[in-house]
Amino acid sequence: MHRGAVAADTVTKSRVVSIVGPTASGKTGLGIALADALSEQGQRCEIVNADAYQMYKGMNIGTAKPSQQERLHVTHHLLDVIEPNEIMSVARFQQMARECIENLQSQGIRPILVGGSGLYARAALDDIRFPGTDAQVRQRLEHRASEEGPGILFEELRVQDPDAAEHMNPHNVRRTIRALEVIAITGMPYSANLPHYRYVIPSVQIGLDLPRQALDERINLRTEQMRQQGFVDEVRAIRSTLGPTAARALGYQQIIDYLDGLIDEDEAFADIAQKTKRLARKQMGWFGRDPRIHWLQALNPNLVENAVAIVQHADVGDYDSTDALADTYTQHHLGALEG
Repeated sequence: MHRGAVAADTVTKSRVVSIVGPTASGKTGLGIALADALSEQGQRCEIVNADAYQMYKGMNIGTAKPSQQERLHVTHHLLDVIEPNEIMSVARFQQMARECIENLQSQGIRPILVGGSGLYARAALDDIRFPGTDAQVRQRLEHRASEEGPGILFEELRVQDPDAAEHMNPHNVRRTIRALEVIAITGMPYSANLPHYRYVIPSVQIGLDLPRQALDERINLRTEQMRQQGFVDEVRAIRSTLGPTAARALGYQQIIDYLDGLIDEDEAFADIAQKTKRLARKQMGWFGRDPRIHWLQALNPNLVENAVAIVQHADVGDYDSTDALADTYTQHHLGALEG
């Protein structure tokens, strides 16, 4: 009994593993393989989804959701947890993910976070706060922007929070209103709520990288597989239930346009592939800002072994001193406060 308690405590103190990288880089496969490899060492591992759209029921093919076989092999969490017409936000995901992580760790299970939604992955693990909203405050600011002009509001922001104003576009009225709203609600500068590259849950991040041509080929292959697997039928079945958040998932609008006769099927899937490649570039830019990520080549035959080694080093604190410095020299992104 005592040995079991000690083992559970050891795993509880182990780092949460977050696997990140561009779409089609192989995150799902690495997550499952890493869970298998760590289980061979006596560690119980389960996967927590950090993809914004895989949380929606019925959105399976278009989001490249793990298959039933993969889910049976390793337990997955936060898949199929909300209806397509529900609104999902980063703030809501943060609460769900942290509750899930805490629950798993309390059982001596190591969570492996897997997903390409950069802000979602960070929201689960990092010091990121999402100030609430106040409809009355926002309406008042929107009215003033309409009556007095957005320039007046931006000048007020410049006075109240010069650091935020310096990093913002004065013509972005929505962002200016949000900044002033946060200041009114919290009583603190908007910039004080910036996300920090600082873990609030002991973690280690593994990034998957591969040459651009190889990634493009994978994206082309995945797009064709989506077509063969019946993506058109999936969209046809759920299009009437898609809410404003779910409808932003890449690929769904293209198929809706095809179903409405605006483009043909070949054009729809060609556009999906092109926009997916563009998304992959943006994802690499996002993840590239985080110096704590340990990048591995996705095509390396020793990928899983290398990932295990990184986790082992993290568990004994080998990266703690350098991770602690990340927040001091990394530029923050003001847009991350949208919640």
